[in-house]
Amino acid sequence: MTVVLLGSTASGKSSLAMAVAEQVPGLEIAAIDSMQVYRRMDIGTAKPDATDRAAVRHHGLDLADADDDFTVVRFVEAFDAAVASASGPLLAVAGTGLYLRAILDRFEPPGQWPDIKEELMNDPDLATLYQRLRALDPVAADRIDPGNRRRIVRALEVSVGGGRPFSSYGPGLDAYPPIDTMQLGLRWSRESLGHRVNRRVEEMMSNGLLDEVASLGRDRMSRTAQQALGYRELLDYIDGIGTLADTVELIKLRTRQFAVRQERWFRRDPRIRWIDVTSDPLVALPEVLAAIEASCV
Repeated sequence: MTVVLLGSTASGKSSLAMAVAEQVPGLEIAAIDSMQVYRRMDIGTAKPDATDRAAVRHHGLDLADADDDFTVVRFVEAFDAAVASASGPLLAVAGTGLYLRAILDRFEPPGQWPDIKEELMNDPDLATLYQRLRALDPVAADRIDPGNRRRIVRALEVSVGGGRPFSSYGPGLDAYPPIDTMQLGLRWSRESLGHRVNRRVEEMMSNGLLDEVASLGRDRMSRTAQQALGYRELLDYIDGIGTLADTVELIKLRTRQFAVRQERWFRRDPRIRWIDVTSDPLVALPEVLAAIEASCV
């Protein structure tokens, strides 16, 4: 891999990557996105279209059916295979921070125990769950906000299911060791990015997102796939919850909130070099090209 281009949803990563490919002969693109791995989930995941994929070889797309609970471990395996098969420079386009960290820092996430997780998720007493975690793994408990149910449940799931403390799997996401890969991030003001998100959602709806979701249906989507923004809201609408107009506004709101969470995730990594964008992501083109050239020397 040569360079990683990262940023929040709607930041312009994909269009910039295609512009880079026009300037770098033989460049291939690897998508690092937890939802673009699913087949038939094209519009709502902003997957590169057939024209772009015909012009530039893409990796990391359409790796599983939508009824599959895809995992980060499987993605790392697929990404490593893509790197091995690439015949030219590889530009990674990353929106999913966890997948990117797993690739760059080569940590091995703990396993999954769905039955234990479901039992924990159904327990309404979060305070008791946190005290249980503190008894099993005080180190992990000290690192986790007592109000963060998702992280408490995950740490308990691993500690109980794996038979060893969650914290014993290493420093994990809190450590940022040196790496050879250059990471370039597109950074917008929150207001500007919010406007871009709203426009993107409207374009997705105009392009047939509702029909795409209806063609899949809840029964043919895994719990993981159903978490994709736009899909879960439209599945509810198809089930008779809310109006279409209200659903679209909810998608916009949740996507803007998600973009903020992405930004916060990436911002914690001191190894990222940020490029401020005010109107056109192509302003970052010279810097990305220079980074690719330097990495290929």
